[in-house]
Amino acid sequence: QVQVKESGGGLVQVGGSLRLSCKVSGTIGDIIGDWYRQAPGKQRELVGRIFSGDKVLYVDSVKGRFTISRDITKNTMYLQMNSLKPEDTGAYYCHVMGTWGQGTQVTVSS
Repeated sequence: QVQVKESGGGLVQVGGSLRLSCKVSGTIGDIIGDWYRQAPGKQRELVGRIFSGDKVLYVDSVKGRFTISRDITKNTMYLQMNSLKPEDTGAYYCHVMGTWGQGTQVTVSS
């Protein structure tokens, strides 16, 4: 059974950066992978998706600030977050091969 584990969250000031990692126990290869987030009191939303061939689509609110990438040699997907805003606060989740991680908390203070 595939296991997914996020890491890298934390407390950061407005304008700061964080890099989240999503380690997958299996071989991720060139498959689709998603990053989601859930703010307090809100529904979980898709932040971005990396497709086969490394094409990536992002939700409008993070375009130009967030970057999704992966290292297939490490079976790890990444979410680089720059120019963070308070509205980026929330739990961030990785979704790969139908499996969710437990999430990692990101808090952006103003």
